[in-house]
Amino acid sequence: MLSSSSLRLAPRAGHTVVFPRFMSGTSAVWEAAKKARESARLLAALPNEDRNDALKRVADALENAKGDIEAANAKDCEAAAKPDAGVAPALQGRLKFGGSKFRDTVKGVRDLTKLVDPIGQVQLHRELDKGLVLKRKTVPLGVLGIIFEARPDAAVQIASLGVKSGNGVLLKCGREAVQSCTAIVKAIKDGLASSKASPDVVALLTSREETAEMLKMKNYVDLIIPRGSNEFVQYVMNNTDIAVLGHADGICHVFVDEKANLDMARELAIDSKIQYPSACNALETLLVHKSVADKFLPAFAKRAAEESVHLKGCPATAKILSGIEAATEEDWATEYCDKILAIKVVSDVHEAMAHINTFGSRHTDCIVTEDASTAALFQSHVDAAGVYWNASTRFADGFRYGFGAEVGISTSMMPPRGPVGLEGLVTYRYYCTGNGHMVKDYAGDDAKEFTHVDLPK
Repeated sequence: MLSSSSLRLAPRAGHTVVFPRFMSGTSAVWEAAKKARESARLLAALPNEDRNDALKRVADALENAKGDIEAANAKDCEAAAKPDAGVAPALQGRLKFGGSKFRDTVKGVRDLTKLVDPIGQVQLHRELDKGLVLKRKTVPLGVLGIIFEARPDAAVQIASLGVKSGNGVLLKCGREAVQSCTAIVKAIKDGLASSKASPDVVALLTSREETAEMLKMKNYVDLIIPRGSNEFVQYVMNNTDIAVLGHADGICHVFVDEKANLDMARELAIDSKIQYPSACNALETLLVHKSVADKFLPAFAKRAAEESVHLKGCPATAKILSGIEAATEEDWATEYCDKILAIKVVSDVHEAMAHINTFGSRHTDCIVTEDASTAALFQSHVDAAGVYWNASTRFADGFRYGFGAEVGISTSMMPPRGPVGLEGLVTYRYYCTGNGHMVKDYAGDDAKEFTHVDLPK
């Protein structure tokens, strides 16, 4: 076991390196982390109206810089589209930032100002004895280190959530989005500069070396949120002693039950797949009850062809849809992030649930049925952060949940789970107020008794 005076880092080679707990770095990354820590403490002390004002100014600054941001994004997109760039089409889709996506992202910043202040919420108010009162109240986590893929809108969402929740934020974007995120963070800092919040609460990292440095900063960074593949999330967990909240693969399912409205099921599955194919909440595997497969699959295949969705199927599917590419065991565990969909015919809801719990990523899964009892069985037995009934998997999103935005979607069993908004970015602190109360009076033969009376919050 390591002592409290050191921090353990497991580097790629597998050797253990021990750093002093209060190790000081000289790089710009360490300086940015120190400033974020100091500025976050001041931000946390600001009243909600001042943090909301800062968000409004950030939104204004983003709108004022729209031309610069879209120009920078165009350069990123152009570079990513080159054959030698090695950027997958799905990532290129995520990289685009303009038009309605820009509008909705800025609206999300403004919407955060309408939400309840996550800081200072009283969770527990209890009299321990007369004149001795305990409170538990929410407080910011401190400084968040967020590593995200080629999604410029994520930079806006994460930074704005940090401001609202009183946290500092170190943003590490994918290499494909460096110019976009540089322009975005500049606008955010410009907005903060005219508010009571310091621009130093937000910083941008752009290289792998800076990421490696951030993973060592246990005394400055309180939570790391890596957004990417399971392998990448595991790599981060293995290379830091900082708490990690993983945002990993989204292998989402839709199960068409024998009592489904087939027209609804067809359109719901299409929406789940093609509304934004590269999103982590997009449909990847469609499960169809064998009793409706003959009727449902031909109509669905025709609709999928209209949307240029490439289908892969199990042997039972191939008997109905001649010429379909055969699905392999690997397909059931694949997040395509593209217009590709695997289809499997199942015997009943129990086989569907078993398949999901075996191959799913605990993200979001849906049943389409008119049978309430079957829906209840599905929703209670499928192990996922979101289990839906007759609703597109694409609803699994912080903005759509009314959270304003999200820093990611957690598929962990431990909270926060699902879209992580403001509530997932605070912890709590116990406040005990007495009048010279001492524990010795509550011990021994003549010990006083605690009253333990819950008081209004």
